[in-house]
Amino acid sequence: MVASFGLVSSAAAAVGGPSSQMDPVAAVLESQSSGAPLFAKEVDRSKAFVSMMMDAGVIVPTPKDPGGGYTHEQHKQNYKAIYLGGQLFQLTGEQKYADYVRELLLAYATLYPTLGEHPARKNSQGSGRIFWQVLNDAMWMVHSIQGYEAIRSSLSKADRKDIDDNLFRKAAAFLSTGSAVTFSKIHNHATWATAGVGMTGYVLGDRELVDIALLGLDKSGETGFLRQSELLFSPDGYYTEGPYYQRFALKPFVVFAGAIEKNDPARQIFEHRDGILLKALRTTIQLTYEGYFFPFNDAIRDKSLNTDELYHGVAIAYRKTRDPALLSIANWQGRTVLSDDGKLVAADLAAGKAVPFPFQSLLLSDGPDGDQGAVAILRKGDSTSGQALVAKNSSQGMGHGHFDKLSWQYYDNGHEIVSDYGAARFLNIEAKQGGRYLPENESWAKQTIAHNTLVVDEKSHLDGDAKAADKIAPEQLYFSDEAGSQISSAKMSGAYPGVEFTRTLALLELDGLSQPLVADIMRVEGEGRHQYDMPLHYKGHIMRVGFDIQSNVAGRPILGSDNGYQHIWVDAKGKPSDAEKAFVTWIKDDRFYTSRWIPQAGSEAILAESGANDPNFNLRREPMIIQRIKAERGVVFASVLEAHGRYDGAAERTTASDSQIKSIRHERSGGSDLLLIETLAGAKSLLAISYNSDPEKTHTASIGGTQVSWRGFATHIKLTEAAQ
Repeated sequence: MVASFGLVSSAAAAVGGPSSQMDPVAAVLESQSSGAPLFAKEVDRSKAFVSMMMDAGVIVPTPKDPGGGYTHEQHKQNYKAIYLGGQLFQLTGEQKYADYVRELLLAYATLYPTLGEHPARKNSQGSGRIFWQVLNDAMWMVHSIQGYEAIRSSLSKADRKDIDDNLFRKAAAFLSTGSAVTFSKIHNHATWATAGVGMTGYVLGDRELVDIALLGLDKSGETGFLRQSELLFSPDGYYTEGPYYQRFALKPFVVFAGAIEKNDPARQIFEHRDGILLKALRTTIQLTYEGYFFPFNDAIRDKSLNTDELYHGVAIAYRKTRDPALLSIANWQGRTVLSDDGKLVAADLAAGKAVPFPFQSLLLSDGPDGDQGAVAILRKGDSTSGQALVAKNSSQGMGHGHFDKLSWQYYDNGHEIVSDYGAARFLNIEAKQGGRYLPENESWAKQTIAHNTLVVDEKSHLDGDAKAADKIAPEQLYFSDEAGSQISSAKMSGAYPGVEFTRTLALLELDGLSQPLVADIMRVEGEGRHQYDMPLHYKGHIMRVGFDIQSNVAGRPILGSDNGYQHIWVDAKGKPSDAEKAFVTWIKDDRFYTSRWIPQAGSEAILAESGANDPNFNLRREPMIIQRIKAERGVVFASVLEAHGRYDGAAERTTASDSQIKSIRHERSGGSDLLLIETLAGAKSLLAISYNSDPEKTHTASIGGTQVSWRGFATHIKLTEAAQ
């Protein structure tokens, strides 16, 4: 079996071509990179890295350290050098690259048979051999097998046998039968493992390895790579663990798919399940603002489209589709990959074929059948300075999921304004528990109070039980991307015994306001007396508080004792008496934001900050506002978030630093919720929600003496225009 991963064709034959005054290798590179500066830069970058590694010599240490430690990082550098060295050999024909990769792989072939469980293993995760967890071993395999494939035909028979048998066959056995639990999961760890084993099978001509990678250890198809593509993605290409892990899992999916296409074209892997892998690539890009992924679940917040997984994904997807919008993503990245795919991207980008990527409002279903909730993205303007309202109405996301049903985030003016914490982790920083997830990931980041959604009786959704949470998902009730009146609504049942809550979020354009306004109505139906908390986590510095507060200046009390509350410092408390005073204004960069809500009788507002009970300084200090009320039955939390004004530090000029909203009013009319918004300029708008899914049914209601009617689930009605 002859393997091909779509690598750039070898230049070895070309260097023996017609004579030229130019060095023959340089002539080949110039020919291949001509008109493709992005590819030429990638070649230069790769040559510099591999030259640095070659100068240091072959260093293959006995594994010892966890993530971030010396041996961990050295082995990461090694597999990168193996991969890039192989590609450079294919590109240039220069024997020095093949020799270096050969020496590295022979060193691993000597070391690998001596390895047992990694000394820094963690019991809760599968142990690796080269790395502290088996996932990293699989990543080593995916990269190294591609480098090996590139040089294998240049090796002696003895060297090939040594590397085949003592390294890659043993590593494939360990990743598959030796790590059967991980290999058989429906999970990103298994995606990397099956990709590594399957690609190794193609290179070694071992059909058994290919089959167990595709179909699982028992070849039933109930596990394995193909089954993962069927169960981990929704029909819309949303990955159940969230955008951060969608980005991470994308590389083994698309790279192994590329190998399958080359070696088993009859499988039509890129057409499998209605083209799910290419759909997933586009969805991954949509799940970003200013290039950074929405930080759902266990997300490291600094991950963006500038990541190796997306360089490969964009290049492979462009080769398959010739979608010119993908070229604009490559241009934003400023990177590509050392393959024919990367060279094509660079050439077409240089030829001016790129068009802007269509970031848009859309609803992404969750679950393999699309029936486990959804993620709603409501956008206005571009994805770098415009607005994006994200409603997370999705499933739990397995073990990496957070307990935050119906939470939301908001982006504006190039910044996250209403924020999600993401993961409590310093990836690959050894000083922070070897780069692993920190204890505060469980005690804070996953807990419901750390998110922008309802908390009942200071307990997290489903009592923080991931297995229980995996069985229950929200129900997406309605979605509309109508310009000026974008609306999403979803319902959650089962998060708390006897409590059901429905949340409607809307991105509305009001006359007289320079920016869209976010409207939020959370209707809670409850049995018995409960304490209801509604947190809002925001980015910025408080400018004004509309109600009287009692500030804790001498010492800050802690809000609670468990479920994340133990990590909250209380800065101040107050009891706003009416909607005119129930607001907080803050500034982020050069724009002001006001959160305004309708207080209920007996409610209080808590101004707080994360970071209590954190002796090792593992948590970021971030502000929040918590609405709190104790009620016998259900309650309604109704609020708006408004962007306004500008602060120009250079000119020392401030405009419209105070809210431009005069009032908000909520009423329940029959089964409908009505939110009336009036601006200082006199414009009145109404968000009306019937909760009836029949798009043709007409509903009538009244608020403040005004009668309105509309059809369908929800609508935005402009009652009057702003005064001129």
